[in-house]
Amino acid sequence: MQDLRGVDLNLLVDLDALLNTRSVTEAARRLNLSQSAMSGSLARLRRLFDDPLMVKSGRGLTLTSRAEALIPSVQEALISIGTVFDNEKDTFVPSTATRYFSISASDYATAVVLGPLIRTLSAEAPNVTINVLPRTADVHTFVRLDRADLIIEPRETMGPTSLPSNPLFTDRWLCMLDGEMHDPSVIDDFDLDYYLTLPHMVYSIGNERQLNLADRHLASLGIERRVELTIESFLMAPLLIRGTSLACLVLERSTAMQRMDGLKLVEPPIPVPDIHEEIYWNPRHTNDPGHRWLRARVAATAAALEPVSRTDGDDL
Repeated sequence: MQDLRGVDLNLLVDLDALLNTRSVTEAARRLNLSQSAMSGSLARLRRLFDDPLMVKSGRGLTLTSRAEALIPSVQEALISIGTVFDNEKDTFVPSTATRYFSISASDYATAVVLGPLIRTLSAEAPNVTINVLPRTADVHTFVRLDRADLIIEPRETMGPTSLPSNPLFTDRWLCMLDGEMHDPSVIDDFDLDYYLTLPHMVYSIGNERQLNLADRHLASLGIERRVELTIESFLMAPLLIRGTSLACLVLERSTAMQRMDGLKLVEPPIPVPDIHEEIYWNPRHTNDPGHRWLRARVAATAAALEPVSRTDGDDL
């Protein structure tokens, strides 16, 4: 066993950041260090492990097999060390703290809950930076590798998980149409036959084109539609639908903050289950004072959201 008296244990924190971000620049930003300081830590770690740990791959860096194998051990070590020194004293002071947090969320969740959050944090925590990351199709691996401090996802997409989580809010699906492109009578009596004659726009995630929950539900029922357009942004739906005969399943809260004149929202002709957004995180952060503060602020922002009151079929 190596004599730990000759090892700077601060390097463990640097190593964790490097393994999770796979970037000297991002690791430095996460730990509020200069890039040169993080480069120096990487050089020391390479000597310590007698391994390059990170090597160039195209325009980025990739981990060596030795580095990949270190990920779970480093995370477990940091959790254990944190437990040793945890005196449950909340030392995070938002008004004076300088901290960098990353949150993975869809543009929908960003607009609904992170937008209001940021407007309050600018005064409450002026030196706290929030970095919003795009969603990923492999959420569990993303959390395990600690790529983000928080993940906002519908619990329906997560499935059974041992990850710690807190509920945020619920939303329902509606069908969006351009009212000027359809006969008013068919919108007032919107049925499945007419719905299936329309071209459709669907929301999907990443290069894998993973469908959203509503479209997955319809697919599971064997409902076949003519898809003309796939997008990765819920918030683009009003812009792209206007002036077309496209139909799109959208989340009601996403429509409450957009210009919707001329568009119609109607109940889908097939019932679609609601979604339940939650925040998830790596358990190593559960007792971190700053992380606890951030989780509480996100939850409080979600709890303060106004109920959506639009009436189905009204001009919007």
